[in-house]
Amino acid sequence: MQARMTNPAYVLPGAMKGIGGIFQAIGEGGLRQELAEIVGLRTSQINGCGACVHGHTVNLRKAGVSEERISAVAAWRHAPFFSDAERAALKLTEAVTRLADLSEEPVPDALWDEVADHFDEKELSGLILTVSLTNMFNRINTTIQEPVGTTWG
Repeated sequence: MQARMTNPAYVLPGAMKGIGGIFQAIGEGGLRQELAEIVGLRTSQINGCGACVHGHTVNLRKAGVSEERISAVAAWRHAPFFSDAERAALKLTEAVTRLADLSEEPVPDALWDEVADHFDEKELSGLILTVSLTNMFNRINTTIQEPVGTTWG
């Protein structure tokens, strides 16, 4: 399988500079890298982005995360492998990712309060930017049909 075109972030070099700046800012927020990968994986699962699902799974394995935990991300509500903070982050991830056609508030106050109980403002910023950036990558990769196994950087 081959992508329809070169990734737009490589076609337009200024995009890579901007994306790099966002990644740097996320890193300054103090969000644990493992949690960033978990929410990235969940976002990518929801959006059906095979390239990103693969990439986040590889990154989690490299970080030493158990296969049991990785495979349970899609079913996190029914798995005992996630802390209350991770569960709150995953709830927020799903709410932010599933914005289309909502008939109610996408991130209700109760959810916001739950997440804010576990993360400070910098960590919350990193979490929100991670989910948002992953959604952007998912949309790019599914549009250009980026194949599973593609590596970046």
